[in-house]
Amino acid sequence: MPLLRATNNPRRLNEIRVRVIDDPNINAANAGGGEFQVTTGLLQKANDEHLRGVLAHEIAHDDLGHVARAQTLGTGLNIGVILLEQLIPGSSAVTPIAGALIANSYSRSEELEADRHGVEILRRAGYSKEVMIGTLTWLMRTSGGGGGGGFLSTHPATEDRIAALKKSG
Repeated sequence: MPLLRATNNPRRLNEIRVRVIDDPNINAANAGGGEFQVTTGLLQKANDEHLRGVLAHEIAHDDLGHVARAQTLGTGLNIGVILLEQLIPGSSAVTPIAGALIANSYSRSEELEADRHGVEILRRAGYSKEVMIGTLTWLMRTSGGGGGGGFLSTHPATEDRIAALKKSG
């Protein structure tokens, strides 16, 4: 509750939906429109602080409108593929690769933005940025590596996310 009240665009409690997905992996997602998904793996393995950090990140995505922007970007990329195919027949064989690269870099920047805004939400709710840094460190240790950061990855490397937060004010 405190995290939801600390957003730029608070939602009423009846506008929030949290779905628990039976999956042993540690994961959470924002489906847009105040809908969040968490896995049973996250709920079983995270302590309160880790869960708080993960939820602050996902709430930040919602507060910043990332899902709506991603849907708009996807629509624009699809229209671009259709138009390019009309201009250059056969181009649709390579345009999905270019579209994936564009969409993924957009996602990586949004992940960093959600980390920063998640820290702001945590601060407004009375917590420090160390909650987010601790959560990312725990996720990195638990997943057995840096996670993300590859050429086609939608997430920056976890080490890079932690470093960016440590540099921020």
